[in-house]
Amino acid sequence: MDPKQITRRWFFEQCGVGLGTAALGHLLAESGLAAQPTHFAPKAKHVIFLFMAGAPSHLELFDNKPQLSKFDGTLPPAELLKGYRAAFINPNSKLLGPKFQFRRYGKSGTELSELLPFTGEIADEIAIVKSMVTDAFNHAPGQLLMNTGTMQFGRPSMGAWVLYGLGSETKDLPGFVVFSSGSKGPSGGDSCWGSGFLPTLYQGVQFRSGGDPVLYLSNPPGMDAQLQRDSLDALKQLNTLRGAATGDPEIATRINSFEMAFRMQGVAPELMDIAKESRETLEMYGAEPGKASFANNCLLARRLVEKGVRFVQLYHEAWDQHSNLVKDLQKNCLATDRASAALIKDLKQRGLLEDTLVVWGGEFGRTPMVQGGADGRDHHPNAFTMWMAGGGIKAGARIGETDELGFNVVKDRVHVHDLHATMLRLLGFDHKRLTFQSQGRPFRLTDVEGNVVDALMA
Repeated sequence: MDPKQITRRWFFEQCGVGLGTAALGHLLAESGLAAQPTHFAPKAKHVIFLFMAGAPSHLELFDNKPQLSKFDGTLPPAELLKGYRAAFINPNSKLLGPKFQFRRYGKSGTELSELLPFTGEIADEIAIVKSMVTDAFNHAPGQLLMNTGTMQFGRPSMGAWVLYGLGSETKDLPGFVVFSSGSKGPSGGDSCWGSGFLPTLYQGVQFRSGGDPVLYLSNPPGMDAQLQRDSLDALKQLNTLRGAATGDPEIATRINSFEMAFRMQGVAPELMDIAKESRETLEMYGAEPGKASFANNCLLARRLVEKGVRFVQLYHEAWDQHSNLVKDLQKNCLATDRASAALIKDLKQRGLLEDTLVVWGGEFGRTPMVQGGADGRDHHPNAFTMWMAGGGIKAGARIGETDELGFNVVKDRVHVHDLHATMLRLLGFDHKRLTFQSQGRPFRLTDVEGNVVDALMA
């Protein structure tokens, strides 16, 4: 820009915001991430999101439909499919009855799949929502919508919003930590835990469940603690000077990243060493020290929450059963059921469940119609199931119903935006008022939609 064209208004609109953000970034780097004023007394202070990427079948796991068994192998009613869009199959594909039996668990007699015996043990602790709906029927858009409130790339993730709202309780660890297990990472990629237009201080940090949690965390040969400290101090001085000259808030993020990595070197190795847990705890989770797994990640999530990490998200990308439904569901449940239930039990016995909100679910459901011969289901946005526990959730609540084929929601519809609004409410925020100004307008996690589901709250 020609210096002669720089106006007073341009200076305060552009430089003022940049310098203000840089100053804020410096304060956040020095004292941990600052919090926004809450709108309500928070019932939850931490979140653990067990994200079953790929979309588990509600029809095999949570939503028992005897009529679907009865009409197995027949065409669905024509009126049911009017205007329906499927991802990959012909909507006129024949109906497929559930492949597994259901059993009743808990004092409430909740019906759950025989594949979920450990979840059955916590049936009275969890609230089950059978009436979830979404706008997306492909994985990347669906995962982005569930994690960021929109199907577009580039928006802040739920974890980033929560960290922006509540701030961090720890200086020595990231406030938002991500783990990944299963056959691959989520289709939505790093955007599922990105910060979007929020300062990158708020983005999720992906940890490994074995070795150094973050690559290159350990010092290389020849670098001792004093040399590293002196080097970081010199870099901090240079970056601070550059930040003052340019007003770039990302320089503050860079300073914070260096300092965070230095502090993590003192706490992370011990934190990640689950061998220090009791034999009974390891057996409860099905965790094995030194072996990367969803079970290990669940145990690490509990340890992170104990240390003050605000938001922990576990991705298990393995649930996209277009075929091999029976074999893969058995495998997936074997990998996740015990540990998911153990997490709830462990948090409760340690007094952490009361203020830790745990969420379990994927991006959408699966079709009542068959795909892959007689052993698979396609993507289905019209109905799916999620469960929640702790953090102000009404234990034992049962929300919503689907029709007799598990195709459409017929009672107490809960959209993804409603889920987000409810989670933020439990964390002390009105979802309409937790906003961030970007591109000339205020943005929020729930966009312009969302209603709190009061029936979920204790």
